[in-house]
Amino acid sequence: MQTTLRGTGKPVVIEAGAPLVMIGEKLNPTGRKKMAEALTQHNLDYLLELAAGQVKAGAQVLDVNVGLPGLDAVSWMKELVGRLAETLAAPLCLDSPDPAVLEAGLAVAPGKALINSVSGEEARLERILPLARDHHAAVIGLLMDDGGIPPTPEARLRVAEKILERAARLGIPEEDVVIDGLAMTVAADSQAGKVTLETMRLVRDRLGVNQNLGASNISHGLPDRPVVNAAFLALAMGSGLTCAITDAAKLSPAIRAADLLLGRDENGMGYIRNYRLQQKLLAESAAREAS
Repeated sequence: MQTTLRGTGKPVVIEAGAPLVMIGEKLNPTGRKKMAEALTQHNLDYLLELAAGQVKAGAQVLDVNVGLPGLDAVSWMKELVGRLAETLAAPLCLDSPDPAVLEAGLAVAPGKALINSVSGEEARLERILPLARDHHAAVIGLLMDDGGIPPTPEARLRVAEKILERAARLGIPEEDVVIDGLAMTVAADSQAGKVTLETMRLVRDRLGVNQNLGASNISHGLPDRPVVNAAFLALAMGSGLTCAITDAAKLSPAIRAADLLLGRDENGMGYIRNYRLQQKLLAESAAREAS
């Protein structure tokens, strides 16, 4: 099953058996002081530079989140999406809990965007799915509902089935719904990663749709988070993960290695290209520091 996203350049196809699609996570002020300051100071140049850096590091799609207390997120989303469309070819993943903010971005996003996100909550289903239909966008489906986050893989699967059924009622094809099994921090619950992985395997085997994760959530509260994130991503890729919201600059080597080991990288060319890219980026960084 293929989920196709488009910006102003080459389409990005998410599908099982293909290399993982990386959705760059850096355009999000949560826990990122510099981006929060850039939004507050209306520093578009910094934001565009941040986005370009994610693409340069290997991200094929960009997550765009401008949620900051006191900020006019509707105006900001419209302006930032418009500028990103002018400067970068990558498809966009519009990230907000506010339907008005999502609609502002969708109105100016070129091609076919990804909405982050809908859930099994009735209010979200009723407000977000029509946006996906009307703007011909794909949508991430979070496996939570009005009762909260289900504790078992089987209960999360039922939420996935509900989201897909409600999308189908509106004419949204199943290939345009990307299921997110929810990565919760293992610092709070040592079984959280296992539950997510088992959920993903159920979704893969019974529904066959594409799957996403906000992968870095798994490591909140732990030291040396990139190591935990890399290990979790490799396990998730073996369980049905086809795209992930992640830091391409830090995790693309581990992701491309996992692609290779899972037989998704013919002749290892993706791994080799990424290795050469990372070496180039390291050399450029060293040259900037020396100048």
